[in-house]
Amino acid sequence: MKAIGYIRVSTAGQATEGVSLEAQREKIAAWCAANGYELTEIHTDAGMSGKRADNRAGLQNALQAACKARGAALVVYSLSRLARSTKDAIAIAERLEKAGADLVSLSERIDTTSAAGKMVFRMLAVLAEFERDLVSERTIAALSHKAGRGERIGEIPFGWTLAPDGASLVENPAEQAILADIRELRADGWTYRAIAAELTRRGVLTKKGKARWTHQSVASILSRDAA
Repeated sequence: MKAIGYIRVSTAGQATEGVSLEAQREKIAAWCAANGYELTEIHTDAGMSGKRADNRAGLQNALQAACKARGAALVVYSLSRLARSTKDAIAIAERLEKAGADLVSLSERIDTTSAAGKMVFRMLAVLAEFERDLVSERTIAALSHKAGRGERIGEIPFGWTLAPDGASLVENPAEQAILADIRELRADGWTYRAIAAELTRRGVLTKKGKARWTHQSVASILSRDAA
């Protein structure tokens, strides 16, 4: 029996999850040796997010190889290495199934060689996505709370300056005056491009110190201002 390995790390994952490419490679090889599978090839995506499956060359090559080899198994360290969404995970499993190939995830100790394995796979994929959604909701709530308290979120917006406490924002009088001009020009019917050209003509610098304004930067400022 042949096995195709797939390994992946994102920049954050490699630093925090302790599942480096080499660690994943060793675990896959060990499983194959213990279960009588010949590990013919391993495909890699290094520094790639698992959010999408279609833009990962390593994953697509691994799937193609597993589907071509009759009765082969695609072996991964964990479902999180394979896909970050239930939709992608299920689509991958179905593609392998149609080609007569199996999917093995070592961390969850599941495979799709049996009906029970297929059921467990689908349940874990759904639960994994549910957990990520909960984390996302908590993050959004925390950011909203910080915004309501006038604390910094990401880059310092135009019109504001970081306070000495390193967290709160205070108004920047000079930029607030420019912001008022931008609002007035927009209210008078000026387009984002026209406003950008006018600011550039006046010699007004952007928040990053650039002399040339773009319509995107103007739109972003007004959008944040209206929030």
